[in-house]
Amino acid sequence: MKLAADPAASLRSARMKLPPYPMIDLDLGAPLDRHRATVQKEWIDWNGHMNVGYYVVAFDKATDVLCEQFGCSWDYTRLKIGMTFVLEAHVTYDREVKEGDPFRITTQILDHDAKRIHYMHLMYHGSEGYLAATNELMLMNIDYESRRAAPWPEWAMPRIEKMAAAHAKLPRPVQAGRLIGIKRK
Repeated sequence: MKLAADPAASLRSARMKLPPYPMIDLDLGAPLDRHRATVQKEWIDWNGHMNVGYYVVAFDKATDVLCEQFGCSWDYTRLKIGMTFVLEAHVTYDREVKEGDPFRITTQILDHDAKRIHYMHLMYHGSEGYLAATNELMLMNIDYESRRAAPWPEWAMPRIEKMAAAHAKLPRPVQAGRLIGIKRK
């Protein structure tokens, strides 16, 4: 793998041809199914199950796993090249998980463009297999210096496109695009 010679030469992510750090092998599994964790004691609320805020923490860790796939994770920000911001998020809580429960999170890219990725995380109980929660998000690439939207780096876009093509074969999750509201008769 070739690396950029000098990351300081251009801090604008859109102008960089190569990342200044090694990339992991691209996982074209559909959906992306790499994140595993366990419900921590400090994540439990007074109802005896995982608190709503910690679902978002768990889903955020799965977003890190997604961003690693196309080279825009921690090193991308640490080296002041760019960063990613979540623009919008929607969580559904389908079934509770409790302290010590293992879980896995799958990720499906639903859509993308030059600056954004629309994707969905699904959290499953790690041993019983039931759907516990979902998280639908819109992620945007941000230039580090300007803190404004910027196109994905040249090295990232082909990876995003390959993942999106693999994920396009999956059925769209029923929770995708849901609106919150009270249904009236």
